[in-house]
Amino acid sequence: MDELRIDVVDAEHAGELLTVRRAAFVTEAQLYGDPNIPSLTQTLPELVEDLGRSDVVTIGASIGPRLVGSIRVGLEANRALLGRLAVVPDLQGQGIGTKLIMAVLQYLPEQTEEVWVFTGQDSKQNLSLYAKHGFEHQYDQNAGDLTYAYLRKILGGMAGGETSPEEDQADDGATA
Repeated sequence: MDELRIDVVDAEHAGELLTVRRAAFVTEAQLYGDPNIPSLTQTLPELVEDLGRSDVVTIGASIGPRLVGSIRVGLEANRALLGRLAVVPDLQGQGIGTKLIMAVLQYLPEQTEEVWVFTGQDSKQNLSLYAKHGFEHQYDQNAGDLTYAYLRKILGGMAGGETSPEEDQADDGATA
C-alpha cells in the first residue's frame, strides 16, 4: 500500500471530497435515522464555495491518487472548530482519522489557543476518539432533531498527543 499523505484539499478535488464525505457519513445518518444531515446534503457548488473561504482549511488524507479522508477546520480569532472528519468506509479503524486530527496543528494560526469539535451526542465512537485526543465535553446543543455534543481542547498538549498504533485502531469514520 502507498504511504498516507496529508495536505490541503482545493476546489479541484471538490467532487472527490464530496464523495468521501457522503460515503463516510452514511453510517452517521443511519445512526440518527436522518438522511438529511448537512454532510450528506451539501451540494458541490456549496462545497466549492466553502473550500474557497479564507477562514476555512480543509485537510485531506490520500493514499496514492485516492482521497481517503478529510477534516474541515474553521478558523476564528484564537480558536479553531473541527468538523466533518470523514474516512472512507473501507479504511475506517486504521488510524487515518487520528492522523488527520494530529495534522490539524500545522495548519492553525499561531494565535490559536483552543480547538473545538462537535459531533452527534449519540456518536459514541466519535466521542471516544476525541476524548482520546484530549477533547473534553463542554455542552450539548439541539439542532432540529439532532443534539450535538461540543468538545474543547486547550492547546499546549495537543502536539504531544501521539498515540500508539493499537489506540489508532479505535479510529472512527465520520463526525459532524
